[in-house]
Amino acid sequence: MKKTSKSPSALRKRSERRLREKTEEKGEVEIGHDTQRLFHELQVHQIELELQNEELNRANSAAEAALEKYTDLYDFAPVGYFSLDESGQMAELNMAGAMLLGVERSRLTGRRFQLFVAPTSRRAFQVFLDAIFSGTGRQYCEAELLKEAGGAFWAELAGTSAPAAEGAPRLSRIVVSDISARKLAELEHKRIGVLAATNRDLQKEIALRRTSEAELKKSEERFRNLLYQSRQLEKRLRNMTHEMLKAQEDQRKKISRELHDEVSQILLSINVRLAIFAKIAATDPGRVRRALGPMRRIVDKAVRIVHRFARELRPAMLDDLGLIPTLRSYIDDIPKQHGITFKLRADAAIESLDNDGRTVLYRIAQEALTNVVKHANASFVSIRLTRTPAGVSLEVADNGRSFDVRHISTSKWQNRLGLTGMRERVEMVGGEFSIASEPGKGTTIGAEVPLRPANRKRSKVPSAALLASTA
Repeated sequence: MKKTSKSPSALRKRSERRLREKTEEKGEVEIGHDTQRLFHELQVHQIELELQNEELNRANSAAEAALEKYTDLYDFAPVGYFSLDESGQMAELNMAGAMLLGVERSRLTGRRFQLFVAPTSRRAFQVFLDAIFSGTGRQYCEAELLKEAGGAFWAELAGTSAPAAEGAPRLSRIVVSDISARKLAELEHKRIGVLAATNRDLQKEIALRRTSEAELKKSEERFRNLLYQSRQLEKRLRNMTHEMLKAQEDQRKKISRELHDEVSQILLSINVRLAIFAKIAATDPGRVRRALGPMRRIVDKAVRIVHRFARELRPAMLDDLGLIPTLRSYIDDIPKQHGITFKLRADAAIESLDNDGRTVLYRIAQEALTNVVKHANASFVSIRLTRTPAGVSLEVADNGRSFDVRHISTSKWQNRLGLTGMRERVEMVGGEFSIASEPGKGTTIGAEVPLRPANRKRSKVPSAALLASTA
């Protein structure tokens, strides 16, 4: 509001100037000196009053205009203004505050503000109000407010204590702003954050599931491969079983035929000779000694045949004398008409091998030499038995015909028990089996079995570091 009051001296000078102007207009009046002075004072005072009245009227008009202006600003402000006492009773409020609460302003004066605070926010509001009246400065609070007609909204409250006249109750000035949109935005932002976090988790889950699906596909592929290999091995095992049964049956037929053709004939001859011997003994006792010679030869032949059968099934000397003498004996018994030269080189240290290892190496050598005799058309065969850090190594090399090693895995070769049986025997004791064959260099079969000391004592073998046999 503009200040309108002036100092008395300035007002008096202004009044006298106005009086002179009026006197000049009316002319001079002849009156007494005292009367003229008194009249002059009255005129001056009258003019002062008129001037003050004009100033008051202008000030009143300005004050009314300002009051109307600030009343409009107070009532229609975008926020609510409340004047509360220490108990929360509303002494004054503007139209915006009444609109926020949804109640006419005349019905709100004298009511407690806490009635419009949601139960969940009343404790925070009371702490806010107490802090205002404690004189700790401007206070802020967020609370959920209720409308009388129903509904609620979030509001931000900013308050401070107002100066009170002497004897008047203390009041607080509180500004209430509707922050529902901000709260909604915060909730939306929080929801977006939760959705973003959920989306990230979903993306991780999707990536994990894709990885799991890829691993599952790989596992399925591996399973299919394993299943295929298992079926192939099962088929191969069935074929091997059939071939083994067939080989066993063939072996039994061979043994039966040989027993019938050789042993039976020998025994029949022995029986005939015994009958002849009985007649000779009855008629001519002197011929008994001469008759015993042919019978003894026939019995010796029968013994050799039985020994050959026993050696082919399992040579007893393998358990009694060891691997080296057994192999030498087997090589010596190979018919010489094949025209093959055999050379055996072996370390005496291999005899520390256990019974299973000796049996496996003997069977490998036996099968390899049989194949050489039947199929290789070789003139020289080298058999070497050496002690290695990992165990005992066998090598059977010939200079005969070669073959393509890659064909061993084909169905044509899988039905042959020779090479397959050798490999299975070696792997059965944890060893390694190898085949090498090149044109012009012949074929080399290798087998290495781990060294496990024998558990029993047997007769001593030759202590020479190297034994050699050439047939």
